[in-house]
Amino acid sequence: MPIDLHTHSTASDGTEPADVVVAEAARAGLDVVALTDHDTYAGWPAAVAAAHEVGVDLVRGVEVSCSQRGVSVHLLAYLVDPQAPGLLAELDRARDSRVTRIDRMVELMAADGIPVTVEEVRARAGDGTTLGRPHVADVLVDNGFVSTRDEAFSDVLRNGSRYHVSHYAPNPVRAVELVRAAGGVPVMAHPFANGRGWTVDDAVIERMADAGLAGLEAHHRDHTPAERTHAVELAARLGLFVTGSSDYHGSGKENRLGENTTTPEVLARIEDQATSGIDVVRAARA
Repeated sequence: MPIDLHTHSTASDGTEPADVVVAEAARAGLDVVALTDHDTYAGWPAAVAAAHEVGVDLVRGVEVSCSQRGVSVHLLAYLVDPQAPGLLAELDRARDSRVTRIDRMVELMAADGIPVTVEEVRARAGDGTTLGRPHVADVLVDNGFVSTRDEAFSDVLRNGSRYHVSHYAPNPVRAVELVRAAGGVPVMAHPFANGRGWTVDDAVIERMADAGLAGLEAHHRDHTPAERTHAVELAARLGLFVTGSSDYHGSGKENRLGENTTTPEVLARIEDQATSGIDVVRAARA
């Protein structure tokens, strides 16, 4: 039973609508896929409809953007109640902050003659989308400034660039507590992907575990073999389970659906721990 628990749609920074992501999961031979857009549930309804249509089970989730003393932390939250007020307020605040952040970054770049405008970025993202740097990157590609998203992120959009502006994000320990309060199951995404930038140390993850962290996404393309081993060993020490996922973004990244997967036993643990009443969508299969 191939299970991929980390994908993104155009509701955040993926390049395909949620229904297309689910359809692509079916074409890739997956039995179960999770939709985990950044700080939004907007893709859930289309994903649910598509899951029934194409015969793929769907885990509804969200990727909560967190920050620990300026270090980015990503928390996957599965089967949360989308109406839970505490988590919903944090997601709303984070999305609002992303808008003002992107506006400021674009202003700084445009002042130096880089071909991008706020209007272009918002048009590229579309209505209701969680704005992010990938949308700026797409406009830079469209306007011929760079060839790919990766090139933009290695240059003007990198952390530490003179154009970089931070945005609001909750502390990861607090985020774990909010996910649990929303009846969901929190899993830390790519915890040791040092190629992306600074990562938190084990002590932070230990505090997250004390607050209710359920698992670590050990098997991810941005982890080196040593980082995967570290994640597996730390999870065992802290009594956490281990997941594997693609972190699929459509054509926005090279990540391919199903390139890393999660076991059925771990998915069962996620379902057992969820208390929100939001169940895995079981699709009828031929």
